[in-house]
Amino acid sequence: MIYISVPPDDDTLDEDFPLGDGTADTTAEAQCPYCGETVVLGLDPGSGTHQEYVEDCPVCCNPWSVRVDYGPDGLADVTLDETG
Repeated sequence: MIYISVPPDDDTLDEDFPLGDGTADTTAEAQCPYCGETVVLGLDPGSGTHQEYVEDCPVCCNPWSVRVDYGPDGLADVTLDETG
């Protein structure tokens, strides 16, 4: 067995990875532009900071144009529009 000891006052990890770094939204609530129902969307931060795709409403089955933009803080700005 190998034990690694790090002194409790070692702040080097906090310097390399400040609070909030490396976290991103993985879900978001949005309102369907067709039926008005609020739904929870699963987000994939690994797909990039700017994403556009089509997804169907789980309530009324109409297709949305989904736009996701991640800020540097990991927060997602999600926009749903009717597809044309």
